[in-house]
Amino acid sequence: MGGRRAGEKGRRGILATVLLLGMPVLAAEPAPETETSQPEVDASQPEVDASQPEVDAAQPEIAALTPEVTPEEAPPKPTAVEAPNSAKPKEPKPKLEEPLSEGGEGTSASAEGKRGLRVVPFGRVFARVSADEREQYARSLSIPSARVGLAASLPHVEAEVAADLSSKSLLKDAFVRVADGKKRLRLYGGQFKAPFLARELASSWQLPVIRRGLVADYLEDTHNLGGRRLGVMGEVSLKEAWKLKVSGGVFQGTKDEDTGIRASEDAALRASVRPFKVLTLGASSYFAQAFEGARTYALAADAVLRLGGLEVMGEYVNGHLPTGPFSAQLGLASYTLPLGLVEGLAVQPVAGAEMMQLLGPLKARGYAFVGGFNVLYSEHFKAQLQAEHALRPGDETSGFEYSLQLATRF
Repeated sequence: MGGRRAGEKGRRGILATVLLLGMPVLAAEPAPETETSQPEVDASQPEVDASQPEVDAAQPEIAALTPEVTPEEAPPKPTAVEAPNSAKPKEPKPKLEEPLSEGGEGTSASAEGKRGLRVVPFGRVFARVSADEREQYARSLSIPSARVGLAASLPHVEAEVAADLSSKSLLKDAFVRVADGKKRLRLYGGQFKAPFLARELASSWQLPVIRRGLVADYLEDTHNLGGRRLGVMGEVSLKEAWKLKVSGGVFQGTKDEDTGIRASEDAALRASVRPFKVLTLGASSYFAQAFEGARTYALAADAVLRLGGLEVMGEYVNGHLPTGPFSAQLGLASYTLPLGLVEGLAVQPVAGAEMMQLLGPLKARGYAFVGGFNVLYSEHFKAQLQAEHALRPGDETSGFEYSLQLATRF
């Protein structure tokens, strides 16, 4: 009995000794890795620097709670904010609006119309000095135009009033224009230019020559075809059809200076298209006493070509005057050459020619050749120096005329 108990005690002591010696080894042995706990380490990756701080093994639960961010969802990296440039970019200067009476489109843009009533003052002054060979080069100083006016606009209504302080007839333009929402249909009422003769409809500021020419003067001043008149006119504009524009109206007849009796109403019609960006084609007509046979009338066709700074205008006119049939041809070319010395400064050489033939019982002819150059500054000032050699209707001989004109507008 005593030997058996002694043997059991010996075995228990050996087993306890083995367990005590094996516990440090089990504690030092790492736990077996699972596939989901940590990814495999690529042998090609560089070894981790021992100087880097160790990651606490007790943090995997916190890392697991952090959402994984993909490159697409990653917030953009902050970029360096550039210091604002002290020199602000220059804003383009608004283009000076041309009055309706001078062929402009006015202020009827929808963006402007939504602001309510808009009133814009405008004006211009032309000062001219000339010397004519037919008058022994006697110098003549004149103010051919000193115009002031107001243009007012609402979303669908525009009005314009202009007076010329240098003219015998003070009132030049006074009319109202009503348009639909898309500006396709317009109705004019009041005193304004009749839609006849492209040279007459051109803005006197945009026209590169000092005078409109002998053909326009002869037809309007001598035979009262076209010009400013009281009347009513309708206009249709279709931009999608080569920018087609058709204008037609009825105007007050001419008043006889001797008897004081006014003739019956006149009629005028004009159509223009723009088949190409650089080319505009037009045709116009004017009939005096249109409802009584229209024995005095004129028909015209015109074309304008614009290529960069080059502008070429041509027009052909024929018809019947009290003196008999007539025909006329007009041509004008100019080239605007900007100068880099000063912003807005440009030189514009110009050359033109006109011819007119009276083909009735009283046969006569007239012609004019003009040349010179203009100095343009911004849209507010220009100086024109031109020479003209002409034989006007009624002149006995031809002669030269030299003119210098200074003009400004606002």
